[in-house]
Amino acid sequence: MASLHGVNGIIEKADRNPILLAGISHSTLRNVRVETVLIALNESISLLEGPPLEMLRIAALAAVFAGLSSQAGSRRATNDDLDPLKFNEDGSFQICVCSDLHYAQDASGSGPELDRRSTQVMSDVLDFDPPDLVILNGDLINGEDTFVENSTHYIDQIVSPMVDRNLTWASTYGNHDHNYNIDGDDILEREQTWPGSRTEKMVSTSNAGTTNYYLPVYASNCTDTDDCSPELLLWFFDSRGGFYYQGRRRAQPNWVDSSVVEWFNETNAGLVEEHGREIPSLAFVHIPVHASLQFQQEVGIDENIHPGINDEDVVQQGDGWCADGSGGCSYGDQDFPFMSALISTPGLIGLFYGHDHGNSWCYKWDSELPGMNITGNGINLCYGQHTGYGGYGDWIRGGRQIFVTREGLEDYTVDTHIRLESGEVVGSVSLNSTFGTDSYAATTNEKTYQSGSSPLAPTSILGGAQKGIASTCILSLAAIMWMSI
Repeated sequence: MASLHGVNGIIEKADRNPILLAGISHSTLRNVRVETVLIALNESISLLEGPPLEMLRIAALAAVFAGLSSQAGSRRATNDDLDPLKFNEDGSFQICVCSDLHYAQDASGSGPELDRRSTQVMSDVLDFDPPDLVILNGDLINGEDTFVENSTHYIDQIVSPMVDRNLTWASTYGNHDHNYNIDGDDILEREQTWPGSRTEKMVSTSNAGTTNYYLPVYASNCTDTDDCSPELLLWFFDSRGGFYYQGRRRAQPNWVDSSVVEWFNETNAGLVEEHGREIPSLAFVHIPVHASLQFQQEVGIDENIHPGINDEDVVQQGDGWCADGSGGCSYGDQDFPFMSALISTPGLIGLFYGHDHGNSWCYKWDSELPGMNITGNGINLCYGQHTGYGGYGDWIRGGRQIFVTREGLEDYTVDTHIRLESGEVVGSVSLNSTFGTDSYAATTNEKTYQSGSSPLAPTSILGGAQKGIASTCILSLAAIMWMSI
């Protein structure tokens, strides 16, 4: 095991000749204990002389620590033996939804600091409201800013707040998770190596995307799921979008595929037949449906009836596509089958989505969509809260909390609010039979601004040859630690 003296020795040599960092063997670094690196970081900072070396030393140690953190993934466990999801003994089940994390944005600039802050938001929200299940509802990774070789490695950092707290989670993937250098199936493979992941792929048709599956939630006293009926079903859908992986650069359709809709209808019907009753359910997808845009534009969002941020137009599934599958149109009705399936599913209480960072409201869809011959059945449709510091916008970050009780499910009622990174609770509503007429406190539109400058190597500090050497050694060290995992 490498000693503290050994770590400081590496950095002292780098002070005299920074390029030496590029030659440090991976075997040397993987023997350094995380605690040792942290101690070295604290002690080394006090010995720094001059801004350029200060930035270099901190960056180098940060790179080492990032590598060691990723190595924690070697302690992988299969998730085949995860206990089934169950209600608590008091009949409650709580879900925390984190949306639009956008890790890896501007990876060579401010990105590492943005990712650190995103991790902190998740950690704080999970500590404020410890849930029974965490849902990562799309755009986990800013795929356009990644390389093929490292694109899925960001999952290690994304899931760390759950792994550290022994929490279990499930994901949907969004349009930024599907890109030329990143593939949904590869993200899933990486995610499933971490203990606690419940994300699955149940539809294997070529255009289905990845995260289409369901999770049952049982009563607390269920000892054998073969002898129990689920009390709640959680459905997850991949709305795809972005670009196809590798090959010729082609845009990928941004709606839930018809093959997935068919699977959903057949699977739900089978579950109803198997258990002899309709099972209350919730659904999660990244991109909102067209009904949400129609409601926003035609009816309008009332700050007391639909509390939440309403700062941008809804960008719905099928946006930018024509009915014939070509591009250049505002909307091509492609999510009509998905919307039809939603309102035809008895017991489906609500659909939760993200995508539009400046919106966080809920509404009850019970009206007809103009020109589409489809009328909502009273299903509740809800945005989450932009959780990550990656992605556009400066709206305060947070996560949507969903509170389910077995008693509430008897009349298809769930409660929900937004827990902000500040600890404040906003947007509390009860998704019940009178939602849409009840009045609630309006949500204050707060902003938490983030500087766009790099936290590691500001150009005003590192210049000329020193800047080039620092960049080379930092990138080389990061590559040694990260790419070999």
